[in-house]
Amino acid sequence: MTPAQAIEQGLRLHQAGRLAEAENFYAAALAAAPELHSALHLMGLLRFHQQNFAVARTLLEQALARQPDAPDTLLYYGATLAALGAAEAALPVLARATLAAPNPSARALAFSSRGDVFLEMGRAPEALADYDQAVAANPALVPAWNNRGLALAALKRPAEALACFDRVLVLSPHSVEAHNNRGDALRELRRYDEALASFARALAIAPDDYATLNNRAVAFTIMGRTEEALADFDRVLAIRPDLPEALFARGNLLAKQTDGLARATADLAQLVAIAPDFPFARGSLIRLKMAAADWTDFEQHKGLLDAGVRAGQAVVEPLVYLALSDRPDDIHRCVATYARIRFPAQPALAQTTRRTGKIRVGYVCGEYRTHATLYLMAGLFEAHDRTRFEINAFDNGGSDGSALRARFEAAVNRIVDITSLPDAEAAARIRDAGIDILVDLNGYTGNHRAGIFSRRPAPLQVMYLANPGTLGVAFMDYFIADGIVVPPEDELHYSEKIVRLPHSFQVNDDKRAIGKIPSRAEAGLPERGLIFCNFNHVNKYTPENFTVLMRLLHQVPDSLLWLPQPDPMAVANLRREAESRGVAPDRLVFAPPVPSFAEHLARLALADLFLDLLPYGAHTTASDALWAGLPLITCRGKSFTGRVAASLLTALEVPELVTENEKDFEALALRLAREPQSLAALRVKLADKRRTAPLFDTVQTTRAIEAAYRVMMEKEVPESFAVTAP
Repeated sequence: MTPAQAIEQGLRLHQAGRLAEAENFYAAALAAAPELHSALHLMGLLRFHQQNFAVARTLLEQALARQPDAPDTLLYYGATLAALGAAEAALPVLARATLAAPNPSARALAFSSRGDVFLEMGRAPEALADYDQAVAANPALVPAWNNRGLALAALKRPAEALACFDRVLVLSPHSVEAHNNRGDALRELRRYDEALASFARALAIAPDDYATLNNRAVAFTIMGRTEEALADFDRVLAIRPDLPEALFARGNLLAKQTDGLARATADLAQLVAIAPDFPFARGSLIRLKMAAADWTDFEQHKGLLDAGVRAGQAVVEPLVYLALSDRPDDIHRCVATYARIRFPAQPALAQTTRRTGKIRVGYVCGEYRTHATLYLMAGLFEAHDRTRFEINAFDNGGSDGSALRARFEAAVNRIVDITSLPDAEAAARIRDAGIDILVDLNGYTGNHRAGIFSRRPAPLQVMYLANPGTLGVAFMDYFIADGIVVPPEDELHYSEKIVRLPHSFQVNDDKRAIGKIPSRAEAGLPERGLIFCNFNHVNKYTPENFTVLMRLLHQVPDSLLWLPQPDPMAVANLRREAESRGVAPDRLVFAPPVPSFAEHLARLALADLFLDLLPYGAHTTASDALWAGLPLITCRGKSFTGRVAASLLTALEVPELVTENEKDFEALALRLAREPQSLAALRVKLADKRRTAPLFDTVQTTRAIEAAYRVMMEKEVPESFAVTAP
């Protein structure tokens, strides 16, 4: 048998999937003609199909040495390099393949293959350009249409991605991958019932397709169908126990369930062990450990996050990192990395021409309900000057039927429900409403819609209130702050221009009701002993700041620390940590939830002193305490999150409760704890300042914000400025 005959027979077997038999014929051809290009190429191709990429690389290199411009060899050599992780080296090889392609079909394959490499590298715009070339050369190339859809999905263009997957299904109606991808695009478009129907079609063809099960579980999660989501995640992980996406998603879902924290932590720990570079996995793990007050190897975990942030890696989401870092430069790096991955800028929708007449302000929020944001903002909506401003609310959360919601509904000109609208459609609605200034009340917190702002539906876009720091993006113009939370030297760590209000940045509602003060027994407190408290979430506690609290308990006999009730794991761990620091575990008392916010404010009066923490201090919880007349002391931090209480206390005209270092903080806490008369005098002063100081003057803060809006409208280009006191 001649080498040519051996190659012909081997190729027939290869095409039939009989790889072992084909190998024998290719080997025979190579034994007879070691320099033969076709034999080297086909043996390399066979090794590629066997996923033996190292050997495939050697064989294909030898083939190219004989025919440097062989298009098929260039194509598979580039794909082999990509499979070996040498993506940068693969790109010029595939570029040569596009030039060497002898016909449109071959050229389409080459462009599609290079697009695959770009997509794997996270370079979606370049991938999209190559897929465009591929489908132009061969409109029937199914993989190119499918992956073009994936590139568009990565660019947050789900409507266009959907059209690609529909095209695939015209060409290949039984493609499980296309049905699955179509469902995911529909999920992004918030067309959830249609998404579930697409997933069902994929699973009818392949009942155990783990990718589809995983995507359906994500859809169920967003829809609030938790049990169905967990059932799908369990099926996925039974099939693929090491699938990173499923471990990440199931862990984060379990963390929200009663008694789910232990299982959630186990999922994230497994994920970090098998895929330590999975986006935001390390940060999610430490978040869950902090929710459980599990500080095992805390400094080691934090050090890895710091190193990853400084290297520009996606290791931790911003709100997690804010509880760990007090360095504005590191925080900015963390936020910018997160924003680049999650919210790439889109083509701007807004008209650049600004209108005259009333300024149309649009507030975007997912918490127009019984929530901290509306507790703070309700009075502002009521106080807005309707002769100068038209107030539009874009609602991403819906009504809860509460009295607070009713106040909000009565206070604004118009409410537009955007809950079910995809980002592009919601942005178009905002643009069509002619909004002059669009205000983001979420940032990256809660039910946020940063994807709307990435499309710039308004000429001016502003971050206010909920997000404790920069958004790290070019599509936000202003960040409303004050001179304490963002001093001038910190501006370089903000992507936005800074607007400084004359007092505190935080608006407060001066109509918040306070219920009847319960007895100590009714609140679950002992009858005797000084009560220190901190009503922040347990995620803000660190080994270092908890040690400060324990030192104070040591030095004040019979005192106790009153905390909000966390997960049972956290209760046990906090008590163990207290005991390890020489404090009896029963000196930690946990406050259960109460039915209403007014009842919570009332019980705060039972505490003697609120102790703020660093690096992530009290924000709304601080103004709650001060509104209830509870003295609070703080140490001015090095970043926004650690300076909010200092801002509030200064605006309340009690700056003596702000300290500049840990030593002075502890000294002040001890002095007040040992001087009941000083604490009593403070309560009298707080009661007076509540009526007269700027912090709780809702109208004054609203007028300052309105003045800021007017200045923004007057400026040709955004620039930082300060608002003077009315």
